[in-house]
Amino acid sequence: GAKTIVEKILPVIDNFERGLAAVPEDNKEDAFVVGMDKIYRQMLTVLEEAGVKPIEAVGAEFDPNFHDAVMQTPTSEHPEHTIINELQKGYKMGDKVLRPALVNVATAE
Repeated sequence: GAKTIVEKILPVIDNFERGLAAVPEDNKEDAFVVGMDKIYRQMLTVLEEAGVKPIEAVGAEFDPNFHDAVMQTPTSEHPEHTIINELQKGYKMGDKVLRPALVNVATAE
């Protein structure tokens, strides 16, 4: 039952992250923004206490058990099969993947 509820909350977390990331630097100290950030952090804490953790992505080696490669970028700046950016966070609950991370993976040029 908890898994189903957590899966429904993850898109809310995504929206908090998108909203907070879109706040201009000079507005980051506004009371509303600070309040939204506190609510976001509280939600993350509650999820962590329930055993939900983000899946490591950027800089990690691609693992199809935890990552979904939605992009591949030919590059010599990163080792092949290394995740160079994360398009959407993935989460796991204990050892079970709730949602794989959507990632961009380095490939050989």
